[in-house]
Order: sequence, then C-alpha cells, then structure tokens
Amino acid sequence: MSGDPSRVPRKPPWLRVPLPGAGAFAEVRTRLRERGLVTVCTEASCPNLAECWAHRTLTLMILGDTCTRDCRFCDVRHADACAAPDPEEPGKVAGVLAELGARYAVLTSVTRDDLPDGGAAHWAATIRAVLGVCPQVEALVPDFGGDTAAVDVVLAASPTVFAHNIETVRRLSPVVRPSADPDRSLAVLRHAARTGIPVKSSLLLGLGETRDEVLAILAELRAAGVDRLALGQYLAPSRAHAEVRRFLSPEEFAMLRQDALEMGFTAVQAGPLVRSSYHAHDMAGPCGSTR
Repeated sequence: MSGDPSRVPRKPPWLRVPLPGAGAFAEVRTRLRERGLVTVCTEASCPNLAECWAHRTLTLMILGDTCTRDCRFCDVRHADACAAPDPEEPGKVAGVLAELGARYAVLTSVTRDDLPDGGAAHWAATIRAVLGVCPQVEALVPDFGGDTAAVDVVLAASPTVFAHNIETVRRLSPVVRPSADPDRSLAVLRHAARTGIPVKSSLLLGLGETRDEVLAILAELRAAGVDRLALGQYLAPSRAHAEVRRFLSPEEFAMLRQDALEMGFTAVQAGPLVRSSYHAHDMAGPCGSTR
C-alpha cells in the first residue's frame, strides 16, 4: 500500500466534498458559538463537516482546544500546558445536545498530559451529564498515559461505546504519533474490552503503510477485544504535517472492510472520507441507530 514518497498524486475526485450550506448547519454553528464549545469537526479539519452538521451530527471536543501532544497527522493546536478544565463544560455540552435533539452523542478530547488524571474525572462528569439528555454516548478518549485507573473512571460513567484510536501501523507510529505508543493504546483498549462494553478504534491510511502492515495491526486490535473499526484516508492539514504518500481507492477500502469483517469485527466503516466518528450511530448496534 505504500507509494513513491517523492511524489504525491493529485487529490482524486472521490475526495471532493460539498461546501457547508445554511439550514441545520448554520443552527449547529450558532449554538456552538453561543456556548463557546469546540468540535473536533472544525479543530481537525474533518472533510465530513458539512454533511454531518446538516444532519445535526457532531463530535464535541472537551477539555479545551489545545493538546499537550504534537501528532504529525493532527490539526489540533498543541502546547506543553493548557487552560484548566471548565467546570461548567459538562452542562454546556449536555445543553447543546439537548437543544439539537441528539439521540447519539460522540465526545472526544485533546490529550491532557498536564492533568494528574489526564482529565478522566472531567470526562466522567461530561458523560453523565450527556446521558441525562441523550440515550447513548460514545467516548473517544486519549490513552491517559496508559493509566488504567483513569480509564476505569471513564468506564464507570457507562459510555455506550468506548473508543480510542490507534491511528496508524506499528512502523509509522513513532513518526506519526511520537508521544504515543501502539502497545499502550492496545493495553487501554484491551482493558476496556474486558468490561464487556463495545470497543472501537480507527486508522488513517495513505501515510506509507503496506497492506500487510494494516492487516497486522487490525489483527492486534481484534485480539485486544476491539469489535468496531473505522478506516479512512489521511489528508494532510498543511505542508507542516505528515505527507500523504498515497490515495487509496474506494475499492481498496471495500477490500479492507471485508478483511476486517472476516477477522471478526462486528461493525466496520471504511472509505476515503471515513473518520472515527463518521456515522458512529450506525455502528452502535440496533439501539444506536437513529434511522
């Protein structure tokens, strides 16, 4: 699956997305601005923002808009120390989701290595607040430095789905996410899976990985108890970020999806525009469907 690193092909037509319009998109934007809330949709330059917001679907990012890590694929700003968590944020998040009539909420956060618990208590408070207005919550969490006690604090809040993204294959992880570690990520996922809660992860492809490397990390995820999976195309946010080595075709994503299902994953989203929270409600099982 690796391409010629000296030449990145022109972006293919299947990666073109519509521009945001008015209607529900404008309403979501207005409500977020009124409460000073942040979404990973905007912070990570997600290509599906227009589609998802038009359907009142969004992934809210808690614990601020600044990360203590500097992953080379990510467009979120970073710093060694960040602002203290907003104690009013759980209520603000629940409020905007209630106004939008959300039936399935996805929460994520920046990594907060500057906090003693990595932000786990704030995570738990937000999950509980959201469950008061929304029947299902997916928690897309950082690795908490591998601290399973912090992971347990999040799990005790009873998220519907526990998610943590491994992002790339083993060989590329030290370059793409230098402050993370695939074994640490797998340990967090394995720990969560032991509780019986549905566990999810995702990868961005096109960074120079081979097909065999992808299948190898998928096998490791499955062995760790991960049963839901998202595979998407990496798109470089800027020239300062990791370079796109290759654009995978929709047919290649379809083949990888079939491979993953044959490995035993129960729900798989795979495609050029797929991101970890894309159509998340469709992967949550019968209770999670909003259709």
